[in-house]
Amino acid sequence: MKKNILSYVLYAAVALPLGMIGGSLLTSCNDYLDVEAPSKYTVDFVYSQKSEVERALNGVYAQALVGDLYGNAYQKTFILNSDVDIAINSNSAHSHTTYQRFDCDDEGGDILKFWTAAYRLIEYANTLITSAEASSIYYTTDENGNPTTTPDPDMLQWIGEAKCLRAMAYHDLVVMFGDVPFSFESTNDRGAKVMLPVTDREEIQKALIADLQKAAVKMSSSNSTTIERCSKEFAHALIARIALTAGGYSLRPDKSNTRSYGTMQRPTDYQDYYRTAMSYADSVIMVGTHSLTNNYQDVFVNECNYQVINNDDPIFEIPFAKNSTGNTGYNQGPTYADYEGSTVGSWGKCDGGTRLNAFYRFLFREGDMRREFVNGLWYYSYFTNAEGNLADSVYIRNDYSVHNNKWSKLWTGTGSALGNTTTGSTGINYPYMRYADVLLMYAEAANELNGGPTEKAVKCLQEVHSRAFRNTEDGDAAFIAEAQASKEAFQKAVLDERKWEFAGENMRWRDLVRTNTYNQELVYSFLRYYSAAMQNVGGMTGYEDAINEHDGYTTDDGYIDNLPSRIYYHTYNIGEANAYGLRMYKAQLYGYQVDGSGNIVQKYPNQSMQSLRIYNAYKSMASPVTSAITRGGFSAKSWLNADFYKWGNESNGQPVDQCKYSFYGYIRCDDGGNLWIIRDGVLTQFSGMPAASELPPVRYILPYPGTVIQRSSGEYKNYYGY
Repeated sequence: MKKNILSYVLYAAVALPLGMIGGSLLTSCNDYLDVEAPSKYTVDFVYSQKSEVERALNGVYAQALVGDLYGNAYQKTFILNSDVDIAINSNSAHSHTTYQRFDCDDEGGDILKFWTAAYRLIEYANTLITSAEASSIYYTTDENGNPTTTPDPDMLQWIGEAKCLRAMAYHDLVVMFGDVPFSFESTNDRGAKVMLPVTDREEIQKALIADLQKAAVKMSSSNSTTIERCSKEFAHALIARIALTAGGYSLRPDKSNTRSYGTMQRPTDYQDYYRTAMSYADSVIMVGTHSLTNNYQDVFVNECNYQVINNDDPIFEIPFAKNSTGNTGYNQGPTYADYEGSTVGSWGKCDGGTRLNAFYRFLFREGDMRREFVNGLWYYSYFTNAEGNLADSVYIRNDYSVHNNKWSKLWTGTGSALGNTTTGSTGINYPYMRYADVLLMYAEAANELNGGPTEKAVKCLQEVHSRAFRNTEDGDAAFIAEAQASKEAFQKAVLDERKWEFAGENMRWRDLVRTNTYNQELVYSFLRYYSAAMQNVGGMTGYEDAINEHDGYTTDDGYIDNLPSRIYYHTYNIGEANAYGLRMYKAQLYGYQVDGSGNIVQKYPNQSMQSLRIYNAYKSMASPVTSAITRGGFSAKSWLNADFYKWGNESNGQPVDQCKYSFYGYIRCDDGGNLWIIRDGVLTQFSGMPAASELPPVRYILPYPGTVIQRSSGEYKNYYGY
């Protein structure tokens, strides 16, 4: 959190009108929201003076920052497994809390925490909105101090910000839980109506869109505020996101069959939602306050260094506070192990547990700078050196997933480091909405409505894609040309672009749900792990050609047939590497960049820690050719090796559990080598490669928390086979 933002969190502890000061959070044992209603006395006091209203708004923002909502859970716990993001799991049995692998139940504690935190944010926003609109200072006054009929512009802006935060929370609840309880009234305003009825998701989405449309008219542009506050551009972009979600597919329950996981459906008037999405995305584009001027990498490195750039890609960043809120850069980036509570360097422990699919990097096109930046195959730990002192060093990541290097505490300069005993609460902002998303939402909606790509849709796609290919001569013009072949080709290109663009931003599984492609992509995600493991023990699965074709490779050059059992690497310091005259050779070295003179340039701003130089980690490889890539003292014996993709169990000739059970609730392998796909809770033998239309839907919808159902006295029910 940056200048003028720290008070958001500090005020949450003292904001009597909006929060709790110790004691119980419950106003009633039947209050499913599990929040405390503000007293009328303090509401009257706060909403009689503008300075207190603005401070109360800070309290609303503070509710978005908590770890159970956007501070941690949104960034980690509820990013569901896909071909991009993944949480590896080796558990061969059902679990209450394995949300990422589509196997949980209503006893999982994290869903109750997320649910409660989201509704607490909504309650705070509802209170501010209704109280501010009814307050004596809602209207301006004339020269005699008498109220006019003109609303105060500051009050309209603050109310608009609260409406954006409320819409965020409701939107994410709908995406995750489907139909949910809904109201724009605060607890005080509802009176005896404590138990809200469950509202159909489409009705909620329509209400959110209409509410934001009205509020956005009077909100300030992001060129006159900061991206750490909700702006008119963010309101318009959020309308586009909600509308595109509403017009897409979602899992609908079969209420007559409690065992059914439901069916994927979209509204009959879905094109109306796409028109809304296109229109409001276009309004953000046309106003021109945002751009993709900075390189892709710099967007996230700037966030790690607490730089707020108001006119570039980020439209709204969740404004965390250093040493207080937010685990951005602690969850992501390379692991950095500590020793007895501290690290050797100045940055403190890094968890690095929010990971990317091991095969994600093979899905990029050659030359895409995002691939080199995001996919991290190394981590840091300590060792005892010859002098008997602790020192840190870099190690290759030999695992079932790779690190997401978009954010890390380690990318901050030493002057911004949080200290060697710190863990989370990094204060690094998280980009909830980016301009790249707006461009691609416009492209997707325009293509759908036009029956093929329009000229402007192509330009929007090209703008995002070209940023990732600024180092290439033609900017990957072939991709844009191929995308224009048909409506289907363009839709695939947009989805691919989103796949490459938004790793770790809780986007990929949502995009696949909206386009009804989640089931197919999960099958291929599972089969990549399964096939790699079986090849490791000398077996072929018969799915290799299908995987290659799906991923855009021919049978001859498909990576799934040529995965390396060893990746060669070498540790280096920036100064040493340049002194030795090491240079890039035919783009075969992975893990760093070079400048125009051929000197190595660290991709990440941390210049003091070692880096790994990795030889050709993209496709199959042999030992590095000494004469081709080594200069100035490096030799073949300087290279080490590590075993990769050793995922087969040689004792039984089957994949290890991590490859069998990470997609447990949808598709898995048993100890006998049989593949099973889950249809309405029943294991069905999987063989061949069924068409996407023949695959069962993915039960991505989460159950209502059991505590919520109990408090509802039977009013709320879980479907989807829970």
